[in-house]
Amino acid sequence: MNMHGKAERFVLLAGAVLLAICLSFFFGRRALGEPGTARANASDDRAMPAVALPNPDAVDFTLWSPVRVKAYRASLALKTDPAIGVLTIPRLKLTVPVYDGSDDATLDRGAGRVVGSVMPGENGNLSIAGHRDGFFRVLKNIAAGDRIQVESRQGTYTYVVARTRIVDRKDVRVLAGRQAATLTLITCYPFYFVGHAPRRFVVTATLKSHFSRSALHP
Repeated sequence: MNMHGKAERFVLLAGAVLLAICLSFFFGRRALGEPGTARANASDDRAMPAVALPNPDAVDFTLWSPVRVKAYRASLALKTDPAIGVLTIPRLKLTVPVYDGSDDATLDRGAGRVVGSVMPGENGNLSIAGHRDGFFRVLKNIAAGDRIQVESRQGTYTYVVARTRIVDRKDVRVLAGRQAATLTLITCYPFYFVGHAPRRFVVTATLKSHFSRSALHP
C-alpha cells in the first residue's frame, strides 16, 4: 500500500473514532437525564432563600420535661446537617425546625422526617416524629380542622388535620405510603408516661394548599 493509501485509511479511522465519541457522549447525557440540566437545577435550588429557623432562645419550655430541656440545650452545641424545613401549628403556637432522621439526637434538637417518607411538597406520606415531652407535647391539644404549615426551600405547604388516633408502638401502618399528599405526625403516648411509652399518638393531615418558591426563581 502506498503512502497516500495509508494516509487515507488513517483519516477515515480517526473520523470513525471521533464520531463514536460524540455519539457516546450524546446518548450518555440522554440516559443520565441531561447532567448539565441537573447541575443547573441544583444551582437554582441553592439560589433559593434558606428557610428562616425559629430563635432557640424563644422556645416555650412550659410543657417540657426538665430532662428534655437539658437535652435540647445540649443539642444546640452539636454540629448537625441543616434543617429541611420548619413546621408550624398556629393554634398551638408551635414552631419547630424539621431535620432529616428520627434518632434521639435529632429529636432533641427539633422534629425529624422519618427516613423513607417523602419530602415536603411531594405526593405521598410525609411522616414527622417528635418527642412527647418536648416540642410535640402540645399535640395533646390538637384537633380536627387545625392547620399545619410546613415550610421548606421549595415552598410552603398547608395541611388540615383530618384525624388523630392512638396505636401500638409496633404498628408501622401509619407510615405506609399514600397517593395523595399527606402529613403524619407521630409521638409517644401517653404524653406524661414515665419510661418507654407503650403506644403512639398519630396525627393525620391532608394537603390543603401550597405556595411554590420555584415560581419566584425561574
